Amino acid sequence: MMTAAQLRAARALLGIDQKTLAEMAHVSLPTIQRMEASHGTVRGVVETLTKVIEALNEAGVELIGDNGRSESGGRGVRLRRPMARD
Repeated sequence: MMTAAQLRAARALLGIDQKTLAEMAHVSLPTIQRMEASHGTVRGVVETLTKVIEALNEAGVELIGDNGRSESGGRGVRLRRPMARD
């Protein structure tokens, strides 16, 4: 699973805009916009989610789930604990 925050952070790490990610994943720009605007876990068609995750992987981004370990090393950002929302 991938959260909207992870998707935005992954794109920021790559220094790309939403349009570029859409092109890399072969999905539409509105699809990326909807994914990033969602709250919590990104929901959508499994095939579309897979395309986006694969595009990020190919670009060098490793998505780490809760309590997951990063085995490949490299630099990155990880949220230790989600902030409480009012």
